[in-house]
Amino acid sequence: MEQVFSRASMFAVALLVATACLGLWLGDLHGQTDPQVLRWGTVHRLSGVLTALVVVLVNSMGVTYFIGTGRWCREVVEAYGLDGSFIARSRQLKRSAFPYALLGMLGVVAIVALGGAADPASGRPGTEAWVTPHLLGGLGIGAGIALCFLGQLAPIRGHSRLVDELMDAVRQARAGRGLDTEAASEVAAAQ
Repeated sequence: MEQVFSRASMFAVALLVATACLGLWLGDLHGQTDPQVLRWGTVHRLSGVLTALVVVLVNSMGVTYFIGTGRWCREVVEAYGLDGSFIARSRQLKRSAFPYALLGMLGVVAIVALGGAADPASGRPGTEAWVTPHLLGGLGIGAGIALCFLGQLAPIRGHSRLVDELMDAVRQARAGRGLDTEAASEVAAAQ
């Protein structure tokens, strides 16, 4: 999961950077009448929507990973009568990652909201006052989203090690009961 999350988060950050660069290149669209520039404005809006969806997806991957593996850890500990500290460590790692995932998702919503408020195509009066907040918010919150991805990576790594330790404990428990330990290895490979 660590590699998948790392690659997906790098892709999301690349989309954030590309969308920001496009917005910086376009500048303020208020009073703009050139159809070519206005088309690029549409591209910026659509790339912002794509970027927002990818950021939410990547953060959701982290949340889903902890929900699934946390439940799996609890079931394995209960099934084999293993030390309950595995469950406690799993919960602690999950709790340390969730705030970052939530902040990352809320951050991208904030950028989109600021962009919508600054969009002259909306036809609302006063949108020009939101251009600078969208610019500064997009850059600052975008950097914060990248940090949120980094904040989730350490707990994901820690949980991966926890799963490995748990599988070692399962192998020992199965061997102590005279059961096949290869089945436990197959389950570990599936995780």
